[in-house]
Amino acid sequence: MDMGPNWIHGSVNNPISDIAKRTNTEVHDWDDRQAVFDKAGVLFSNDRAEAASGSVWSTITKAFKYSDRNSADIDPSRSLMDFFKEEVPKTENDPQLIQDTLDCASMWGAFVGDPIEQQSLKFFFLEETVDGENAFMAGTYKKVLDDIAAPALAKAEIKLNTAVKNIHNQVPPQTICLTTADDSIHIFDEVVVTCPLGWLKRHHTAAFSPPLPPRLSSAISSIGYGRLEKVYITFPTAWWNVSPDADDPKSSWPGFTQYLAPSYTPHPSHLPWNQQCGNMAGLPESSAHPTLLYYIYGPCATHIVSQLSTHTPYSPAWTAALISLFQPFYSRLPKYDPESPDCTPTAFLTTAWQEDEYAGYGSYTNFQIGLTEGDKDIEVMREGLGKERAIWFAGEHTAPFVALGTTTGAYWSGEGVGRRLAAKWGLSEESVDGNIESKLETEPKGKEISDREKDAANKAGLAL
Repeated sequence: MDMGPNWIHGSVNNPISDIAKRTNTEVHDWDDRQAVFDKAGVLFSNDRAEAASGSVWSTITKAFKYSDRNSADIDPSRSLMDFFKEEVPKTENDPQLIQDTLDCASMWGAFVGDPIEQQSLKFFFLEETVDGENAFMAGTYKKVLDDIAAPALAKAEIKLNTAVKNIHNQVPPQTICLTTADDSIHIFDEVVVTCPLGWLKRHHTAAFSPPLPPRLSSAISSIGYGRLEKVYITFPTAWWNVSPDADDPKSSWPGFTQYLAPSYTPHPSHLPWNQQCGNMAGLPESSAHPTLLYYIYGPCATHIVSQLSTHTPYSPAWTAALISLFQPFYSRLPKYDPESPDCTPTAFLTTAWQEDEYAGYGSYTNFQIGLTEGDKDIEVMREGLGKERAIWFAGEHTAPFVALGTTTGAYWSGEGVGRRLAAKWGLSEESVDGNIESKLETEPKGKEISDREKDAANKAGLAL
């Protein structure tokens, strides 16, 4: 199971997709079916769920276009939810469908790690991804990571469990000193900083000497950092994996289930408590397992991570807390029997990125209301200080716009810095000046957004 990303975002000219094929990593293309439970825990009919999903994604398509064309004039305080509230009543006549669309729009939080009310409309266009279908990594990222890491493991000197606490430019000579937590000093000609944006946000003022330029510090401070977490729940058998469609009894339970803000389980009233669940039993047979994957995000995720942190992981109290939190949700699935051992979890696996200093206390980049120069902020971080101070930045937060927040973006950003370093040291004819996107062998392209065809985002993989 992957504790980090589960997806490849876009299949056209995507290096991660190519590596997955080369390593025979199994990927899965989910169909566009989705189950929805209303606030009372009652399952939507198939027609109602399909209508709501279609309306949500149609509105998201319009929002992408609107943001892309009008970003300069959009008030920074406007959210994606504001757009939904304004737009949906213009395009839908049925009051029930309007309300369902607004309720189901909450699922966007599981894509970016924070509630839809926090998603910037002004910079919503930065959430678009590479063209082509999104694929779920049924075989996990293991072989892909092994392939990417192989050259470094073979040829580089790697120091693990060694925290860097300061990056200092010495002038003269023009070298960089890294001071580690044990006060050891290491001297380099160039440094590439690949730590997560969340770590930079907390440490950029103290970790660099002399201080970073004000514009770079401002960019790091301004860009948002999501709070996506995962909870895997494994059972003896996939008791829920039956078709919800009487006309198609051979199909399985949909790949994704959405639970709207529940009235049937206690939770802090001031926190959004919508849930998203992936059906790991619906993967191809060679990768399927009787597991439900819950994506939790934003204040809800913060609350749950904090609550679980009071217990020793895998202790009876920790397990009991997880059952108390999630049983109200998985018990809504078909064939649930509280007396059956098959319906009793055998294992839990959870992330706690918000408790992890080296993950930056969060997940990945997002773009929140109040942001005024999001695109320029990304470009400033991407440019780094390579020419002035031999300090470069790479990671998903410095990626081309069509790959921000993704593994593809992280890969491309590292490749881009590598090309610029090669040019600086005379190992390439390319100029060190210019944008990272011009350094890619194939120019990355965003999705062709169509009102007539469902976007690949319908496959629930846009930013997870």
